[in-house]
Amino acid sequence: MKISTEIDSSAIKVGKEKAIELIAKAGFDAWDFSMFDMCKYNWETRVANVGDSPLNGANGLAYARKLKQIGLDNGIVCNQSHAPFPTSNQLIRSMCKRAIECTAEAGGNICIIHPDNDKTAEENAEFYMELLPFAKDCGVKIATENMWNWSGEKDQATFAACATPESFLAHLNAVNSDYLVACLDIGHAEMRGLNTNAVQMIKALGGKLQALHIHDNDKWHDSHQIPFSMQIDFEAIAKALKEIGYGGYLMLEASYYLKAYSNEDILQGLKQLALSARRIDELCKKG
Repeated sequence: MKISTEIDSSAIKVGKEKAIELIAKAGFDAWDFSMFDMCKYNWETRVANVGDSPLNGANGLAYARKLKQIGLDNGIVCNQSHAPFPTSNQLIRSMCKRAIECTAEAGGNICIIHPDNDKTAEENAEFYMELLPFAKDCGVKIATENMWNWSGEKDQATFAACATPESFLAHLNAVNSDYLVACLDIGHAEMRGLNTNAVQMIKALGGKLQALHIHDNDKWHDSHQIPFSMQIDFEAIAKALKEIGYGGYLMLEASYYLKAYSNEDILQGLKQLALSARRIDELCKKG
């Protein structure tokens, strides 16, 4: 399978344009278009403000096309994107259409848009169905993702939208469209307190699973570390992916791992990530 990684953690250090170049040099086949800088969100006050991203301006689509060309010039493509979050915030919700059209301009065909953690499948379906006609016109699928909340009292994750196989399938079935698919966050599925795991989720989602966020953790926290560095069983995950005939990209979201690297050494971190993704691919081949 082809491998990809998100650009946000690299772009914070060297900018989006350079990040795409480095991801190509590291050996990836594709890049995931992180759009978090479109909005500045304060998790304590829950207040959102428009960010300084060029994607927000009149030339935002042209900038997305520029990033696409940088990737092509370096031999890689944009395979998917990630819209700003949390979608419980109305300003961020209003940015989702721009995220979808920027995805299309960059060449991606899937845009991950989080569900509202605390809404039901039916309530989140209303939100997704508002976006689907626009997404179809752009030729971009929307992917919903398994989420989590946190209990300070229990010191572990608690239920949120799509956190279990039942909830995830309920969200997909409530919309019932080929343009709403599943992005499974491997790390979220392995957090303590959610009473599930990535293998269960993969097998339950089957053909609806068309995108991944791959990273490692201690089966407790949302660690976003490089695969094979902590406790997740990637051999079992690879076997499950092969079993369902997964045909998407192996997309890494090990953003906390890259924070340890300096601006000058970020390429070395990306190379290690690419090697870990290739290792998962080899496990998928073995099955």
